Amino acid sequence: QGQLVESGGGLVQAGGSLRLSCAASGIIISTYNMGWYRQAPGKQRELVADITRGLVTNYADSVKGRFTISRDNAKNTMYLQMNSLKPEDTAVYYCNRNPGFGSWWGQGTQVTVSS
Repeated sequence: QGQLVESGGGLVQAGGSLRLSCAASGIIISTYNMGWYRQAPGKQRELVADITRGLVTNYADSVKGRFTISRDNAKNTMYLQMNSLKPEDTAVYYCNRNPGFGSWWGQGTQVTVSS
């Protein structure tokens, strides 16, 4: 049974940076199109960035130019570098394949951006 564990969230001031990590076990992430998702209070979960098996990356307009998704195949880990953070980036961030696979959803990591 595959498992994804997110880490790296925290409290940061607007304009700051964080790097999220998604460590995989029982799953070889390089064989899937993977994504980072987020869910803010009272809102639906949304896809903010994805990376294909061929390392093509895509971003939601709201994070384009500020976030960078990457993958380390040797570590079987995916990352999300988040720069120039804004209060509206506050959410719980999750990693999963794209499209999301039900049993792979983890606990997520909380990102809070203060103004």
